[in-house]
Amino acid sequence: MAERLAPADAAQVLDCVRWAVAEAVPLDIIGRGSKQALGRPAAAEHVLDLSGLSGVSLYEPDELVLTAGAGTPLVEIEGLLSQNRQQLAFEPADYGPLLGGTAGAQTLGGMIAANLSGPRRIKSGAARDHFLGIKAVSGRGDAVKSGGRVVKNVTGYDLCKLLAGSYGTLAAMTEITVKVLPAPEKARTVLVFGLDAETAVTALSRAGGSPHEVSGLAHLPAAAAAASSVGYVAGAGAAVTAVRVEGPGPSVEHRCRALRQELGGFGPVEELHSRNSRGLWTEIRDVQPLLGDRDSDVWKLSLTPTAAPGIVGRILGQADGRALFDWAGGLVWLSLAPAGDAHHGIVRDAVGGDGHATLLRAPVAVRRKVPVFQPQPAALAALTRRVKDSFDPQAILNRGRMFAES
Repeated sequence: MAERLAPADAAQVLDCVRWAVAEAVPLDIIGRGSKQALGRPAAAEHVLDLSGLSGVSLYEPDELVLTAGAGTPLVEIEGLLSQNRQQLAFEPADYGPLLGGTAGAQTLGGMIAANLSGPRRIKSGAARDHFLGIKAVSGRGDAVKSGGRVVKNVTGYDLCKLLAGSYGTLAAMTEITVKVLPAPEKARTVLVFGLDAETAVTALSRAGGSPHEVSGLAHLPAAAAAASSVGYVAGAGAAVTAVRVEGPGPSVEHRCRALRQELGGFGPVEELHSRNSRGLWTEIRDVQPLLGDRDSDVWKLSLTPTAAPGIVGRILGQADGRALFDWAGGLVWLSLAPAGDAHHGIVRDAVGGDGHATLLRAPVAVRRKVPVFQPQPAALAALTRRVKDSFDPQAILNRGRMFAES
């Protein structure tokens, strides 16, 4: 009979995993369940619920460091940081509504396990780049500690980098330490209207290569722009290309003026301030312009930016759908009409060697049938298998969540 194990502290997590190892019983690791629809359905008999490992145990604003239980709600952490005008600079995305759940349900552990990063990744790096320390329990039933409270603290293997993005398949995290940074004083966004995807990527690349320290580079084709709640964007009646600038007020004003001049040759320009700017980038971060396609299959493509328009064009030439470009084309979201295989062959053939594709949302039956994550070359697959065997030889933790054979 399936059970829900709900440990209250790290010692009980260790006991639960050791019991599972002794009984050879796989565990489905969750926090508050906001990401259970990410990846393949786990082949697990019991649930290991880590939501009880909640609370901030250390926060030193002057040292820019925070430690909290893996089950701590991210909204709680962000609220605490905002009191000191600080933030998680990698801008963690909230895919709850996209995956059929609610907004604000994600935890610190789930965010790190999936290595979720938002539009500011182009400037500040990914979640794993802000991940300083970890306490966890491996699939062998061993207590693991790695990293610390400063950036340069690694001797030997950096387990934090390894666990970030492992989707709970290597260890059950119990406590996490992250770097925090000051929040910007001001934020503005320069908009360019009416560009096709190829021209937009060219404009975004120019802005990204400029000396203006941009922190967001996105392109919303006309259908995605029309779904925005920001009036200037939704009312454009055309595609909208967005460049964000953050920092001290006078600097932001100067850089926005320079960007408007530099990008004005591409098309009509406008500027969003404060609330509208924040609203737009929250929408882009959480893929809200594609939320209207409730039954669609959603793909997340990591691509060579210059190749992105052509790849998206080839896919949408064979399947009905909509796109949203972030990271100057390095990240593309595709919402495609439902299909029994989520158009798996079309997407992967189009991507080819120019990146990789992840099936972010699809029915359970589809996610069981097609590879959710990019299929690995034989040598890389063998290395992945050895890493998994080192941490979890019986595949106790989130069995089958990333690949069918593990």
